[in-house]
Amino acid sequence: MTSRAEYAAVDPGPQTLRIDPHVHTAASYDGTTTPAELVDAARRAGLDGIAVTDHDTIDGAREVARLAPDDLLVIVGCEVSTADGHLLALGVDAAPEPGHPLPRTARAVREAGGIAVVAHPFQRSRHGAREAAIEGVDGVEVYNAHAVTNVRNRQADRFATRRDFPRFGASDAHRPENVGRAATDVRLPADAVPSTTDTPSTETVLEAMRAGRTDPVGDRTTTWQYLTKVVGNARRKTTSLSLF
Repeated sequence: MTSRAEYAAVDPGPQTLRIDPHVHTAASYDGTTTPAELVDAARRAGLDGIAVTDHDTIDGAREVARLAPDDLLVIVGCEVSTADGHLLALGVDAAPEPGHPLPRTARAVREAGGIAVVAHPFQRSRHGAREAAIEGVDGVEVYNAHAVTNVRNRQADRFATRRDFPRFGASDAHRPENVGRAATDVRLPADAVPSTTDTPSTETVLEAMRAGRTDPVGDRTTTWQYLTKVVGNARRKTTSLSLF
């Protein structure tokens, strides 16, 4: 695994894009980042692109795409709450209906032209899917920056390698300062982009991801950052319940 310091210092080349495929805005119940802040954070992190994946909605992603400059690729997506755990739907025009089995949801995402990536598998406290439920997907998040001990990341990496699923890394950022903490290097075919100054299309990037031209890179959130997120989530859920 390439460390954050190492990958920040290396020029990946004109045909490789560094994309954080799992970031949130305030459209997520547990997010605090405005669309404008997310755009700024992605540019500060030196990313070529992001996939905005709020919980069961694409509203935040659409706003980020509207605000983003031409040299920042924004993939509209969402993090779907399936019956078996969370699933990233990347490159979709609408949020899939939550609550269905993961394989059924993955099929719907693929039929809609998107790709389905399992988010933080095996992390049951964070709604990660069990191995038995992971079928018919386009990739597995093997390096999630919020996996404090890294045990589940290693388990996910072994699983993805064994099953020959494309491997993804992501920050799972809910705050601006964590955007780009982990990411995925997406290697494009040599003839995918006519010029190094051109931004590739979303379809070109999704196809490269689907083909497994991906490498996870990054480092993990600190224990303090993780605990702060957990406490904040609990407070928000408590406040939400008190409104009914």
